[in-house]
Amino acid sequence: MKNKKIKKQNGNANGSVKDKTIVFKIKKPKQLYLKRELKKCDFGVAIFGSARVQMNKKVYRTVFDLAKRIGMHGYDLITGGGPGLMEAASAGHNEGDKMRRADLIGLTIKLPFEQSVNQYLELRKDFTTFSARLEHFMALSNVLVVAEGGIGTMLELFFSWQLLQVHHIEFKPIILVGTMWEKLIAWMKKYMLKEGLVGEKDFQYIFLVKDSKEAIKIINKYHRQYVKSGKCNFIPQMHGQTKKPR
Repeated sequence: MKNKKIKKQNGNANGSVKDKTIVFKIKKPKQLYLKRELKKCDFGVAIFGSARVQMNKKVYRTVFDLAKRIGMHGYDLITGGGPGLMEAASAGHNEGDKMRRADLIGLTIKLPFEQSVNQYLELRKDFTTFSARLEHFMALSNVLVVAEGGIGTMLELFFSWQLLQVHHIEFKPIILVGTMWEKLIAWMKKYMLKEGLVGEKDFQYIFLVKDSKEAIKIINKYHRQYVKSGKCNFIPQMHGQTKKPR
């Protein structure tokens, strides 16, 4: 443990995020071991989003606030561990989980160009391939949140969605946060659904939300199902269904 000068982000009552430099003791994140983590049966929420989004953007504040709420409820948070919206999520969770009941996990990827790792992580695992990294996201997460992003975020969304479509993973709600998703889903329904390239039931995994309050309500709903089941491998009810999927 050593002293480090870092930027601490604080959210205030009106939802804004402030950035100030302070000096305090910070621990290096521990190595994540998947089997050990899964044995804990923690409820986990993954947040995907762009590494390029700056702190002055509305979606940055939205992700920070959502992750803070996730931390306050004691749910694990899993991100890519990098800057941008990944850092917004990590900072928010760090502020919300003051009792340190939950884990803050970063699944980082080695790229040919430099990508920084944010300073809030408690557990970390590095990957050289996106496929192995995404498989860890699926294993650790009960709910998937996708904020605004580019090609990498699209990969994470459609990788998750396709695995759900073909039942290669247990049901997990995909919560789309931000303004960019509504038009994408509308386009898919207008063209792909109309041409029979996807089915109506493929959209049962998707929840479109406008803000963190809507998102946390959905997360809490599925957490209640998880707790009620008393099982680590519980399969929650699909969106719009009364029975569990096969």
